[in-house]
Amino acid sequence: QLQASGGGLVQPGGSLGLSCEVSGDFFSINAMYWYRQAPGKQRDLVATITRNGPTDYPDSVKGRFTISRDNAKNMVYLQMNSLKPDDTAVYYCNADVLESDFRVRNYWGKGTQVTVSS
Repeated sequence: QLQASGGGLVQPGGSLGLSCEVSGDFFSINAMYWYRQAPGKQRDLVATITRNGPTDYPDSVKGRFTISRDNAKNMVYLQMNSLKPDDTAVYYCNADVLESDFRVRNYWGKGTQVTVSS
């Protein structure tokens, strides 16, 4: 299971941090992701981090968002700075999990609402 937390209301230009914990019976977590979905729009990938640390971002958030992870705690984080109203969306964490049957399965967490408004 993935459980995200940390959403809320923030003013334009502000910062917000999200966190997501992966729980359950598994060997390890491969890549971890954050997605977002604004009302009436498709779900978009906003950050990727591999198990060993390399990250990737779309141009829309590059330089403002930072994804990180703590493998010992099975956690992934998203630090969002210089937030804009266009960042308003439901944010979802996602992970590729190597389970005890040696299969990699992809899991979604429940979303957390981020609203950027004055």
